[in-house]
Amino acid sequence: MKLSVLKRQFLEYLEIERGRSLKTVENYDRYLTKFLVFVKTDAPSKLTEEQVREFRLYLNRQPGTKTGGRMEPMKRRTQNYYLIALRAFLKYMRKRDVESLSPERIELAKVPERSLDLITPQELARLFKAPDTKTIQGLRDRAILELFFSTGLRISELTGLSIDDVDLTRDEFSVRGKGDKIRVVFLSDTAKDAIRAYLKQRKDMDDALFIQYGKNAKGAKELRLSPRAVQRMLKQCAVTAGITRKVSPHVLRHSFATDLLSNGADLRSVQALLGHANIATTQIYTHVTDKHLRDVHKKFHDKK
Repeated sequence: MKLSVLKRQFLEYLEIERGRSLKTVENYDRYLTKFLVFVKTDAPSKLTEEQVREFRLYLNRQPGTKTGGRMEPMKRRTQNYYLIALRAFLKYMRKRDVESLSPERIELAKVPERSLDLITPQELARLFKAPDTKTIQGLRDRAILELFFSTGLRISELTGLSIDDVDLTRDEFSVRGKGDKIRVVFLSDTAKDAIRAYLKQRKDMDDALFIQYGKNAKGAKELRLSPRAVQRMLKQCAVTAGITRKVSPHVLRHSFATDLLSNGADLRSVQALLGHANIATTQIYTHVTDKHLRDVHKKFHDKK
């Protein structure tokens, strides 16, 4: 069977049987297409380690981000996305008893530990006060901020919510996250109050929890707020609050996690609340929130 046919079947497998999002499937399609164009073969048995090595060299020489007028090479983390997709594809072919390169031969590049984008508690407080709650748009924006910080939702999870998904008579609701997995998140009283104040002013019949207003709403195919619109809103709120560093939905998700850990929550619980499949993903937060180590240092260090 040809690699091009197997690739199509693999992408269908990811979407239907593995429950991957359309965005993930699109990314895998792009990564694998680039690899198959590079190797110039459609025969699974013709794939070799040498081809993978040459492909890695090719990726390493591709332009990445521009820093101070100089173009940096593609980041190793980005290069690994291609290799992860290829390894998953090879595993799929082995499962189908298709003779090809062993997926164990694909090694990922070592990458530096991720750094966290965080804002201070003072900046967070100013951010929450930025929306003009005399307007329905401001009430919406305040509700979004409170919901982000209360639940640690991903941006796609938040924008995908409908009004019926969130029961304001309870402190919790279920959300469908990555890999179609369902988890429970919890609402603070301030988040519930902010959502309630926003919904009270809604006059439309749309089922989306958060919708567009102003010129963007006129002529829109649907009123549901897009992830891009939420990112723009956060950027504007940061400017209003006088915050110079980057503020994104993921920064608020980071703030949610670090707040829990710094107040004594255990790592496994935070993993469940964030919807991380692997606890190693959650462990990036421990370097900045290990309250016990900070207390030990303060108590025992430099006692002259």
